[in-house]
Amino acid sequence: MPTPEPPQKAETTDVPEPERGADEAPGVDPWDTMPEGALNRPDLDDSDDAPTASGAGADGAPAAEQGTGGAATGPGDGEASGGSAPAPSWVDFLPSPVFVLLLGLTGFAGWLSWRAVELDWAAEGTGVTPLIPPLLILLGWIVSAAVHEFAHALAAYLAGDRSLRGSAYLRLNPFAYQQAFAGLVLPSLYLGLGAFGMTGPPVHADPDRVPSRGRRVVVALAGPLASLLLSAVLAVVVTVLVPPGNDTTNWAIAAMAFLSFANLTAALVNLLPVPGLDGFEVLAAAAGRARWVPAARRNALFGSVAVFAVLWFPGVRDVLVNLVYALFDLVLPNPVFPGIAFYGELLLQFWA
Repeated sequence: MPTPEPPQKAETTDVPEPERGADEAPGVDPWDTMPEGALNRPDLDDSDDAPTASGAGADGAPAAEQGTGGAATGPGDGEASGGSAPAPSWVDFLPSPVFVLLLGLTGFAGWLSWRAVELDWAAEGTGVTPLIPPLLILLGWIVSAAVHEFAHALAAYLAGDRSLRGSAYLRLNPFAYQQAFAGLVLPSLYLGLGAFGMTGPPVHADPDRVPSRGRRVVVALAGPLASLLLSAVLAVVVTVLVPPGNDTTNWAIAAMAFLSFANLTAALVNLLPVPGLDGFEVLAAAAGRARWVPAARRNALFGSVAVFAVLWFPGVRDVLVNLVYALFDLVLPNPVFPGIAFYGELLLQFWA
């Protein structure tokens, strides 16, 4: 009987098995070895020479190259074709063309109001209801609200919130806000219905990205300070154009006086510690990570509307208006300024 041959062993290669590192040991999840905070961090690397997220092409060249302006260029000039997002550049801080157009329209409406062209367009002896001055006030107020939000966004960026770079808030484009209703529609409605300035709920900055409480307070107060500065500049211009002892019914000057009044009321009202106003963000910065802060922020729109509804009552509104006019009398050496601002209010609410 023939003796069976023993089974042959499988052939082996001489290639040594690659050594395993400590992080690649069996049973170790690679997600556990990832550095903390490596995900969801848009500001990990802002350098212009950082490698792009796209792979290399067939010839080994990168799929997107950095342009001279610091922005990533590739197929479709930054379109969503698998390439990385454009790199930050100084263009992210330029005013939006929409804001430049808004300034141009405001200046043109101001020139038409200064010349009172609607009186020339009407037949002699007929009554005229001016419509260009209300347009001037509305455009000027949109510019003022954009500057208010820009001050918040700039302070937040300087304080550490890099997510706002290149956004509509830093580029002064109120028509492209993430919450256009709160940042554009509500302030316009507040001015038209109440004849006093009041901005919408702040929704532009992420407080968690701002490291310290002091910086959060600065971010919250930056908007009211910008409105206060605008009010002062407009008041000085009106005082220079209409020195003490004189009076005027010029539509453009009356519009500037009322815009000064609106910006001052916006600065004062926003100091209230109510959700939806900037004063609440000061309170939230002092409260730290209290549980009621996120819930209050989610209902900020209701708080803003509630404050406007209270101030809209005739008795409460009269107190606010008298307080603002008293401040003007205290600071400005021009006793006719409140009358000029009131004339601007009449021009705005032409339907009243």
